[in-house]
Amino acid sequence: MSYVSTVKYVPERIHAAAIYCSDGRVGDQFDDFLHNGLSLPRYDRVALPGGPACLAGHTEAYVQEKGVVDELKFLVDAHELERVVLIQHQGCAFYAQRLGLPEPFLADQQRIDLLKAARFVREVTGLSNVEAYFAGIDENSIAFEQLGLDRDVT
Repeated sequence: MSYVSTVKYVPERIHAAAIYCSDGRVGDQFDDFLHNGLSLPRYDRVALPGGPACLAGHTEAYVQEKGVVDELKFLVDAHELERVVLIQHQGCAFYAQRLGLPEPFLADQQRIDLLKAARFVREVTGLSNVEAYFAGIDENSIAFEQLGLDRDVT
């Protein structure tokens, strides 16, 4: 089988990356938000279970953290990244199954972790333009809330 995409290849880089959960149920919405909400027509993708959760200091995600940090450093150097966008979504199975957190506390912990991850990304990459968004899921839609990185976390 052979397939040729009708989407035009554009060689210029945008110098931005997004780190988000690999959950296929939210991929189209994440693309829509990044393309239309943040005006990023293209971006480097780092998609994995839990997305930026592995960068929040959980011992259960230590191996993932090291891999993602290595990939981020590569992208900063090779693709000359200037901006990194982190997205965490409500009800992420990584939190429920890998970290064993019960639902009533999930969203609060995800927001705390998102801020920790954003600060960690700034530290390991040297980039100042790191943004954090929490994707809240309603019955038929997803709303993206930007978190201020100056907020205290414990």
